[in-house]
Amino acid sequence: MITNLNIGIWTRGSRIRRRFLSIIAVLIVAIIVTAAGSFVPLDAQEAERISSDLNQTVTTLQERDALMPFIFGNNLFICLLMFIPVLGPVLGLYIMFNSGQVIGAIATSSGLPPALALIALFITPIAWLEFAAYSAAMAESVWLFRRVFQRLGLSELRKNTTLFVTLCTILLAIGALVETALISIV
Repeated sequence: MITNLNIGIWTRGSRIRRRFLSIIAVLIVAIIVTAAGSFVPLDAQEAERISSDLNQTVTTLQERDALMPFIFGNNLFICLLMFIPVLGPVLGLYIMFNSGQVIGAIATSSGLPPALALIALFITPIAWLEFAAYSAAMAESVWLFRRVFQRLGLSELRKNTTLFVTLCTILLAIGALVETALISIV
């Protein structure tokens, strides 16, 4: 019954609805993978080293007035990698897992449980903007791969991939502005 309902939602859904459902599915997987990474146990020394390295990088970039361009450039580069058919989602989920480990390290070095750090992360709009962009990129990677096999790869690239790259760039630019503002407040 549930399987028939799920398939029906997919087969009767418009192209836009199927794309949206794809992005939501990837978003859920990305959040789970990030959470899993945050719960990987790290000893206190390693957690402190990771947290210290991150803080030092942020401080250096702030001193050079380069924090926002760095955040945006780094996130955009990562996102563009996620658009690569087949390889993109694999790289994306690996990156999300590593990001979770950094979140866990920051939490551990601050004496907080990783679950609390994850909740705090998802209270901010930054996480939602970045995760939306990354999920859209990974979902589009799958669609692009599928369209190549249907001999519609160039059409997919011109129409949808271009649109999603633009959308992701905008989301990540807004995210970088918000993240820079929040870091400067804290």
